[in-house]
Amino acid sequence: MFEFVYLWIFLLLPLPLIIRYFLPAKKRDYTQVWIPLAQGLTEQEGTSGKNNLFSIIPWLAWALLLSALAKPIWYGDPIRLQQQSRDMVLSLDLSGSMQEVDMPLNGKRVDRLTLVKNLSKAFINKREGDRLGLILFADHAYLQTPLTFDLKTINQMIDETQIGLVGTRTAIGESIAMAIKRFVENKNEQRVLILITDGANTAGSIDPVMAAQQAAKNNITIYTIGIGADQMVRRTIFGNQNYNPSADLDESALKQIATLTNGQYFRARNQEDLQKIYQTIDELQPIDSDYLEFRPEKDLYYWPLSAALLLLFSSALYLKVRGSNLD
Repeated sequence: MFEFVYLWIFLLLPLPLIIRYFLPAKKRDYTQVWIPLAQGLTEQEGTSGKNNLFSIIPWLAWALLLSALAKPIWYGDPIRLQQQSRDMVLSLDLSGSMQEVDMPLNGKRVDRLTLVKNLSKAFINKREGDRLGLILFADHAYLQTPLTFDLKTINQMIDETQIGLVGTRTAIGESIAMAIKRFVENKNEQRVLILITDGANTAGSIDPVMAAQQAAKNNITIYTIGIGADQMVRRTIFGNQNYNPSADLDESALKQIATLTNGQYFRARNQEDLQKIYQTIDELQPIDSDYLEFRPEKDLYYWPLSAALLLLFSSALYLKVRGSNLD
């Protein structure tokens, strides 16, 4: 949408004529139009079409100058922003055990990371208005994406994650410490960490429980999710044997981390479990329904101003060249 903010400015369009009318008769010959170069241009008036065209230039320049003063603005499409948003970090385990193929997804059995990536992206798409970040951890924790409103970038980074990208072990404590640092730097009071892992803390120099205590002091809520099936069957030379692929999952520590930070611990054994967990987190941390709406503005005054100056400069240059030729 386009508009002039000070539309009344155009009431000044006949001002040069008014000034000319009220000036004494002796001065009218010297003040044809109230614009620089007007006298030089009107002195070139004659019967030819070219000279008649030059007599319009002062008026055109005057109209362009008024257009610039009227503050032309282009308004973009409306943008809605939530009045309140939260900072939410997704901390994802990329240890070697996340490649265990024990999770059903749409009728097929896939590895744990594939299931987490698939459902995490659906969860992220619902968080429009919140600022999200992504931490990956294995041997150490790494900030893959800083806190941002750009959910598309977060999903792209999740798509690109691979097992072994940051090692094979599990540094849960470091991932919590990394999240604390980012939350504190951004100073948003609403802070949520979603930590997804299938194991126990086996790397890093930071104890997960101590990190959780520090998170609690900084008003960070941590939701922990333990992922992995409880029972699988494998074929051996002695026949089929049942085993627990999640035997290394430290549920006790994950529950303690959640309790210390007023969060919750969830157990995801399959696709349906993880979907329900994300739905529960959505309910526990709902998106703010109050929005502020605004239109981005772009000032366009420099277009008519530039045109007026270019017009006057070109006219002055023409008159100078013409005068030199007559001499």
